[in-house]
Amino acid sequence: MTATYTFDVFSSLDGFGAAGGDWTGYWGKQGPELLDHRLAVYSEEQRMVFGANTYRAFAQMLASSTEGSEVRDPWVTQMRNLPTTVVSTTLAETFDWPDANIVSGDAVDVVARLKEESEVPLRSHGSLAMNRALMAAGLVERVQVTLFPVITGQSGLDPVFEDAADFDLELIESRTLDGNIQELIYRPTLHA
Repeated sequence: MTATYTFDVFSSLDGFGAAGGDWTGYWGKQGPELLDHRLAVYSEEQRMVFGANTYRAFAQMLASSTEGSEVRDPWVTQMRNLPTTVVSTTLAETFDWPDANIVSGDAVDVVARLKEESEVPLRSHGSLAMNRALMAAGLVERVQVTLFPVITGQSGLDPVFEDAADFDLELIESRTLDGNIQELIYRPTLHA
């Protein structure tokens, strides 16, 4: 049996995964419904998969944050406590992540092997370049986009699908959280 892989990403309406300036990680739009839903999603049994850059960024944010900050929202703490595989040819340490291991190699090969061996679903939050490559290789069954009601045309960072292949998307789930945040879950198929 092959494990299902979900590429989970936050995005502004104009397709950026983050923004500079005074924007926060949720663009200041998070509410109790979103946070409760994220906690429920991350309370399910699964294995996290990160690329080196996203993993390093999460580890540094968590290390420099204080208790009660949005960086330490309960769902983030839950995510950090899940078994985690980091695909990296540069990292040598796990930065005190409780159940993380680093696997060196090409992400497509590593994730293809994980999908065959894992008894639980796989999920990645962020790791944009890695997940674009995994999508192009046909290894992503679900793209979960949490769309925040902002346009970050001047301050947007990290275009989510920059230089991605072309995909047809089948909407398999959707919900509105806190009255204005959209969660859209798609099944991607490489456009032929």
